[in-house]
Amino acid sequence: MRVVVDQDKCGGHGRCIAVAPDLFDLDDDGVSFPITEVIGTDQEAAAKEAVANCPQSAIRIE
Repeated sequence: MRVVVDQDKCGGHGRCIAVAPDLFDLDDDGVSFPITEVIGTDQEAAAKEAVANCPQSAIRIE
């Protein structure tokens, strides 16, 4: 399982970082990116919460 951020959709709100700080960070332009794309089952709940909290629907789990 992996988490993906569509950088073109990301509005830089930072909600993903607020709910899953171990999974996301912001680049110099304020756009979110996954710290690691491959996530373990122990991080699945946090990733799903980040997806649900993204106002731009820029995050997905594959």
